[in-house]
Amino acid sequence: MNASHEDQGPERLESRVGPKPGEEPQFKPYHHPAAGWGAADSVTRFLLRERALLDGPRAIMKMNHENGGFDCPGCAWPDDTKGLKLDICENGIKHVTWEMTRKRADRDLFARHSVSELSTWSDFELENEGRLTEPMVYDADSDHYVPISWRDAFELVGRTLRELDDPDRAAYYTSGRLGNEATFLYQLMARELGTNNLPDCSNMCHEASGRALQASLGTGKGTVDLKDWEATDALFILGVNVASNAPRMLTSLVEAQHRGAQIVHVNPLIEAAARKAIIPHDFKDMATFHATRTGTLNLQVRVGGDMALLRGMAKAVLEQERTDPKALDREFVDRHTTGFEDYRKLCEATPWEELERQSGLARADILKAARVYTDADRSIVSWCLGVTQHEHGVDTVREIVNLLLLRGNLGREGAGPSPVRGHSNVQGNRTCGIDHRPTEEFLARLGEVCEFDPPRRHGLDTVGTIKAMHEGGIKVFIGMGGNFALAAPDTPFTYEALRRCDLTVQVSTKLNRSHLVHGRQALILPCLGRTEKDHQRGGVQATSVEDSMSMVHLSTGMKRPASKHLLSEPAIIAGMARAALPDSPTPWDWYVEDYDRIRDTMARALDGFEDFNRRVRLPLGFRIKQPARELVFLTPSGRAEFSTAPLPDVVPEPGTLALGTMRSHDQWNTTIYSDDDRYRGIRNLRELVFMNQDDMRERGLDEFDPVDIVATAKDGTNRSLNGFLAVPYAVPRGCAAGYMPEMNVLIALADYSTQSDQPIMKHVKVRITAAT
Repeated sequence: MNASHEDQGPERLESRVGPKPGEEPQFKPYHHPAAGWGAADSVTRFLLRERALLDGPRAIMKMNHENGGFDCPGCAWPDDTKGLKLDICENGIKHVTWEMTRKRADRDLFARHSVSELSTWSDFELENEGRLTEPMVYDADSDHYVPISWRDAFELVGRTLRELDDPDRAAYYTSGRLGNEATFLYQLMARELGTNNLPDCSNMCHEASGRALQASLGTGKGTVDLKDWEATDALFILGVNVASNAPRMLTSLVEAQHRGAQIVHVNPLIEAAARKAIIPHDFKDMATFHATRTGTLNLQVRVGGDMALLRGMAKAVLEQERTDPKALDREFVDRHTTGFEDYRKLCEATPWEELERQSGLARADILKAARVYTDADRSIVSWCLGVTQHEHGVDTVREIVNLLLLRGNLGREGAGPSPVRGHSNVQGNRTCGIDHRPTEEFLARLGEVCEFDPPRRHGLDTVGTIKAMHEGGIKVFIGMGGNFALAAPDTPFTYEALRRCDLTVQVSTKLNRSHLVHGRQALILPCLGRTEKDHQRGGVQATSVEDSMSMVHLSTGMKRPASKHLLSEPAIIAGMARAALPDSPTPWDWYVEDYDRIRDTMARALDGFEDFNRRVRLPLGFRIKQPARELVFLTPSGRAEFSTAPLPDVVPEPGTLALGTMRSHDQWNTTIYSDDDRYRGIRNLRELVFMNQDDMRERGLDEFDPVDIVATAKDGTNRSLNGFLAVPYAVPRGCAAGYMPEMNVLIALADYSTQSDQPIMKHVKVRITAAT
């Protein structure tokens, strides 16, 4: 496979594990239940491969348990509220086992292999070397990473930051795995240094959700909790591959089916979790191979067609009201909302023909979904990146709220909006201050509590940071977790941007691509994993995390650290801060001795964290208050606000396809476990593109034919991938799909939403032809 950018020469971008000799790509549609014995077999094989038959089961008994357990470092789905002892999933077990590996990426590895050599390895091969063991610094003369003491590493960071002529020449990136206490210290350090340059992974995933919910309801989060999922009559699941991205949701879907709730899945691909499942901890169903339906209606919208479907459902509700006044909750609308009449006129003026064209659905199918909605007393709409990573992501989420408001599905049990956050504690990062556009109220309170004057000017998000690095405006990039070089769009451009920095610092558990795409000076700072004991002067410490539904709870590691040289994330941040801020009023070392001290300060600085240390130790922790759940709307009008955005035109131009990037099942974000994608029937292949069979036939393509993919950006530039293999799949005509991070090269930095500033990763305009 070759990737090219019109402004740069080709650069090989490796993510695959690579098939073993004799293992050819295979495609066989998967018809088995999600989870069940397929998951059990996959986990067993993974534990055997990683030689973790003892450590794996021991971790399973500690993961997602409220008493002394650790929070799964994978997704952000809430912990079970009914005392389930095996609140786990296939991907969570893989994620934890991958972290607990006995393999070590130590100084000998870096002595044997130069950075140039390591750069030729696949991303699987890099992470498969195991856990990092000590701080390393890049030596340009030898092209090797070499050991450095923690003291010298911190001094290098501190000196470089102190010597900047402008604090805005540094950026402080956050990945979702960072705990709340470390998050608070990290944003405090950045703001004491004088900048709000705090890009994070939310800038690439749910930024649209936060902005839309804030505009419509006055809160940037969903309003429901897991008990609402247990009480609702109808679930609408949009743009979510449940079995891979939030597998523990399967339990909620099965329970909903058992009590007679309706479950509507909306996605260009009909994923395995939209059909049927066997929950592994239901031993009776496992023993009898009894699968439960997990969907009552599947709607395959075209890529980007969700908003037209939602508008059509709202139009149907309003049409039904003419003969059935109960279809609309007029009392709720009059008492709690504003803008309804304008929205009604907009719906009435939108022709059914246009709704069908833009959604890719027949009117009859839209009416089926609307009937499910009006027949239900209580409804929840849940969504993920299939909704947000579009130009019109904010408008679509606001359309979700519009639909919910029509029937008063807010502020009562079993009803409301429910975004699915894909990464553990990504929501907590934002709550605890990782925000490049902080409010005045937040900054004023932070400054008063922490005794400094925070900067007021807005900082840079992810797209802005990449652009600034490329232009020379950002000289220092610090990444707390994650794999920024692979996760970001426009891969060659991002690589070059990072290489133009004076210093890049990556705080990580394993070797990854971002360590090899570095600035003129570079540090790898290894940290403890979520599964490991965090020993400080005050004893073993626990950190807190916030899940998708605003529950905050403690996580305590169980294992001996992979190396005696590892530091916790709070300790690493404190070390950098001490070196960079010699006159800081913040007692960094004192905080690290006992994380209760950090939480006491957070309780004073953060709204909703009052009495933090007591409440976080309650069973299941505590839920951060959501005013909109109590029908208190912190909007300019003091009411929930209908939006009246026009429908976007998402129909591809002749000869083009709308391509969405996604993860495979055997993958977690940029971590690749294998080249398989079980639920989509793929073995030994990642460099592929799923296509509608008619679209393939039109281009003279057969299964596994190599193709060239060319994407044209908003700015008119082209990016291409060559040699990917075409796979016929049940996707709507005019649509295609493929895996990230391999396809991130197609997404130009200019291709970001003007509404949310998110990279448009789910709607790439491409031309696909037989390979030349």
